[in-house]
Amino acid sequence: MNCKSVCVLGGGAWGTGLAQALARGGHKVVMWALEPEVKESVNNEHENKRYLPGYKLSENLTVTNDIIEAATDKDFIIIASPSLFLASTIRKITSVPNVAEGTSVIAALTKGFVPSKDGPRLVLETIENVLPGIYKGNTVYVAGPSHAEEVAMGKLTGLIAASENAKNSIKMRELLSVPGLMVFSSFDVVGVQICAAAKNVIAIVYGALDAVSEHSQLFGDNSESLLLAAGLNEIQTFGMAMGATHPETFTSISGVGDLDVTCKSKFGRNRRFGQDLIKTDILSNFKDIDDLIANIGKIGYLPEGAVACKYIHDLCEKKNVKLPLCNGLYRILNKEIRPLDFLDEFLLAEKVKL
Repeated sequence: MNCKSVCVLGGGAWGTGLAQALARGGHKVVMWALEPEVKESVNNEHENKRYLPGYKLSENLTVTNDIIEAATDKDFIIIASPSLFLASTIRKITSVPNVAEGTSVIAALTKGFVPSKDGPRLVLETIENVLPGIYKGNTVYVAGPSHAEEVAMGKLTGLIAASENAKNSIKMRELLSVPGLMVFSSFDVVGVQICAAAKNVIAIVYGALDAVSEHSQLFGDNSESLLLAAGLNEIQTFGMAMGATHPETFTSISGVGDLDVTCKSKFGRNRRFGQDLIKTDILSNFKDIDDLIANIGKIGYLPEGAVACKYIHDLCEKKNVKLPLCNGLYRILNKEIRPLDFLDEFLLAEKVKL
């Protein structure tokens, strides 16, 4: 294998999981993390005790708190920063010579939408607006059904590397083709990004229904499959409205595959948040969706779908797109309707599009 130098910007669970897969595959990986304790635990004990505890990490993976050091002289830079901090993270590396000159291949793992003065933006659009002009149309988006825990363990995982630049998509695919990862290329950068963001919204609703189904004579496994199918249709409707180019994106691992694992896996934070809507009345701690997003750190884990829900709602209003499930979750998080009332209204009023 041709060993590459790789930087991963972001020391969270997903960034750590992918960094571990690459390091285990023989690449030299430096991960940038804000937190000194992440640097200490990974470098000294080979474990990210804060964000991915219990998983032994390769000695090929090291952590620095210096973002310039992390990004300098790297063949590949992979961005795993949360969407709310994406633009500010990218700005910190634009002066690095290999970035300024465009010699590093840059990819993103970040899911969701990025706020801007002109409204929500997609991840690659945000990155390319900040990076030097040479990166326009040349960045790569990586997504797929890929919980960090299983990627870190080396369990077989499928990913999509989407880019307008076919060569860069192939380069990223080849980098990621390490034991445990099966990687495919795509040109549908919009569709893959929409799938990665919108599936988290559906997973929250799925989690709520799952919690209700535990003690319901009305809802069960059949109901959850109904919801999953309806959710996939909404993701495709929204994706095509946003400019997705390939309908098959939504029936690939980036669409139905990622949606399925996000809704059903025990590792899913969005599913967990949906369950907490029912089991712990977690919304009682917040006034509305804006208050929830502003104080999302108080939850104790990050349900990315709660943030994506607001942005999808805003974009759908602009484009006059009707998404009953996504809009229903917006109403729940904005405290306009109770979760149980919405499930009754949606699933029993024959609003499901199949």
